[in-house]
Amino acid sequence: MKNLIPRGMLWLGLGIGLLAISCGGENPSTPASAKAENAVIETIMARRSIRKYKPVAVEQGKLQTILSCGINAPTGRYKQSWQVRVVQNPEFLADIDARFNAARKDTKSKTRAFYGAPCLIFIAYDRTYDLSQVDCGLLGENMILAARSLGLGTCCLGQVVRLMTDEESHDLLERLQLPDTHDLLYAIALGYPDEAPDAKPRDMSKVKFVE
Repeated sequence: MKNLIPRGMLWLGLGIGLLAISCGGENPSTPASAKAENAVIETIMARRSIRKYKPVAVEQGKLQTILSCGINAPTGRYKQSWQVRVVQNPEFLADIDARFNAARKDTKSKTRAFYGAPCLIFIAYDRTYDLSQVDCGLLGENMILAARSLGLGTCCLGQVVRLMTDEESHDLLERLQLPDTHDLLYAIALGYPDEAPDAKPRDMSKVKFVE
């Protein structure tokens, strides 16, 4: 589990890349007319990582729609190799926050493990399937874009997974009731945004056409 996050984030990046090369950035190669006329492209280009949330619960109907969009992502060999856990319980979220701050080396300032979002979605991959992390990346991007289209904000998280998989926080991990075959890969903070960050630039030079 020590090397889980770097490897997992690479697979997550691959999954996201398969859906949108410049998710959240202004891609100069995308015509303005296409962004204006295509709701999917507009949603992709408008997505941002949100690190400040309003103290408002996510409606159950919207949450179910987001989860449904997630599990309708492409999945290798139709394995549906992911496991998804949704945490909205305020006491559980507060416990995660408290453990996170207790584990931090910098104790001068208090922060939030998930930026105050009222909902956390944990995504776990199947160790027995070598491409399960790709499935999980695709699943997450579907949920992120669906959330954006419904007026909600998201942020992919790795630090909270490091906390949950630490031996001292094993009881938190057990509460997710994951199968023995699965390990946590990443989490998604979900809620109503309380900020509107600008897009960060994307490096199109990393995209090459091969002949």
